[in-house]
Amino acid sequence: MERPGSLEPAPPLQGAEPVAGVHAAKMEAPPADEGATFASSKLFWCGCVKRWLPLAYREELYHVLRLTGPLLLSRILNFLLPFVITIFCGHIGNAELAGYALASAMINVTTTATGYGLTMACDTLISQTYGSRNMKRVGVILQKSTLILLMFCLPCWALLVNSHNLLLLLQQKHEVARYILHIKTDFCLFLFQAMFLHQLQVSYLQNQGIILPQMYTAAVANILNLGINFLLISELKLGVIGSATANSLSQIIICLLLFGYIRWKKLYKQTWGGWSTECLQGWGSYMKLAVPSAFMICFEWWVWEVGGFLAGWLGEDDLAAQHLMVEIGAITYMFPLGIHAAACVRVGNALGAGNTSRAIITCKVALVLSGVLALFQGFILAGCKSVIGYIFTSDVKIVQLVSDNLTVYTFLQFLDALLCVCTGILVGCGMQKIAAVSNLIFYYLIGLPVGIALMFWAKLRILGNLFLIIFSVHITTSQHQKCLHMLLSKHFATGAETAGCFVSNLKLGLTKNPVFPGHADILCSASSSFLLLLKKSRFSLFDQ
Repeated sequence: MERPGSLEPAPPLQGAEPVAGVHAAKMEAPPADEGATFASSKLFWCGCVKRWLPLAYREELYHVLRLTGPLLLSRILNFLLPFVITIFCGHIGNAELAGYALASAMINVTTTATGYGLTMACDTLISQTYGSRNMKRVGVILQKSTLILLMFCLPCWALLVNSHNLLLLLQQKHEVARYILHIKTDFCLFLFQAMFLHQLQVSYLQNQGIILPQMYTAAVANILNLGINFLLISELKLGVIGSATANSLSQIIICLLLFGYIRWKKLYKQTWGGWSTECLQGWGSYMKLAVPSAFMICFEWWVWEVGGFLAGWLGEDDLAAQHLMVEIGAITYMFPLGIHAAACVRVGNALGAGNTSRAIITCKVALVLSGVLALFQGFILAGCKSVIGYIFTSDVKIVQLVSDNLTVYTFLQFLDALLCVCTGILVGCGMQKIAAVSNLIFYYLIGLPVGIALMFWAKLRILGNLFLIIFSVHITTSQHQKCLHMLLSKHFATGAETAGCFVSNLKLGLTKNPVFPGHADILCSASSSFLLLLKKSRFSLFDQ
């Protein structure tokens, strides 16, 4: 007899009824997902697997895999957009390639990282609001996010206008820094708006469980991007100006394609009620999630750039090897990043619906799945470490450096995969501040001094940077769990009751944001009940 597990949503608070004069979202009990049960049975047909893995976990694994596959392909396709431009720039000349790489790095570690972090607040708000079935509130959150991100474009433009002087202050070579002068106007016009609006659309769809449109549009955008680069760089010989134009056009195209797909398929009908003045309210609670999200992303991105900056002091070979390690790391990070997004969506939807049991199962399944995939990925890296470097360069010395560092990176990518999924769970719970503070303390205040000592004093060179990140990732993951246990003990008596009140109000439209009012800067209210049960379960796998 299969054990179905506990997947029923938490009962609403007794006596909760719509208040007169307040519009209540129409609530209907979601139908039983018989399709998921049937699909999971077909997917896990082996009898021993069925006996070992309860039905609830098989269904959740099916849902996570169903989200992870398209999300992974979408991220790979989005990664290819700037990657193709880099290849075309490399055929122009070394100076042009260095100039484009420098400009891209500056944009990525400042405006792009911050903007993507701000949009991550939607991953919490939309996923939980959609889970509560308050559909029109999702549209209001999207409107609010759009206004905030468009306003954020103003400091982005100001930074880019002064970027040439900033690069010179950072002692960058003038012949390389001058290339950013050619791309200022092109970048300033539409790039930031297109990037941020596309990310908002992706967040809007994927937190409703709609994944395929972003994959389709990214595939079409890559085909068009290839043609645009060939025309502007290879045929018209526009050089760096052509690469910058191609970069902006690719971002504009993918944004417009996704918007057009949403309009064509009418994917907005259920959640969009038209522009409302409500989007001008509650910005404070939104920013309490958005600002920690931005710092969380920036602290994580910047540590790799700091490693590249330190490697530059060691010599050209170490700098080149460090750059190749970053490229390899970006590719291998795609796999846990897909699970990260799937876990965020599933946990947020479950908490919004008050279904804490399902959120716990999602947490367990996502962590185990990421660990298994990281092990498989580690075996591949270990077996191919001596030849991977030849994909990027023919320099034997650099290839050997990459091979030596991949031995350590094999262990790093396993820990990083677990941390990535843990971060996704925290985002789904609205606990970005914990992740941001942990990244600041353990990457920079503790890990960075240790890494510098290993790189220069212990003469481990760029290998010391990898040990820095391994050390930081390990203690950050441990600290996440300690913080959760500390918060649980503090809210042990009131967590479940508070979550019940919150879910009832969210369903009735009385709660504007799915964040616990008393702890908006740390916990979403439904997370209190979730984390309470998680502590009781002590992460024992498949014990139901």
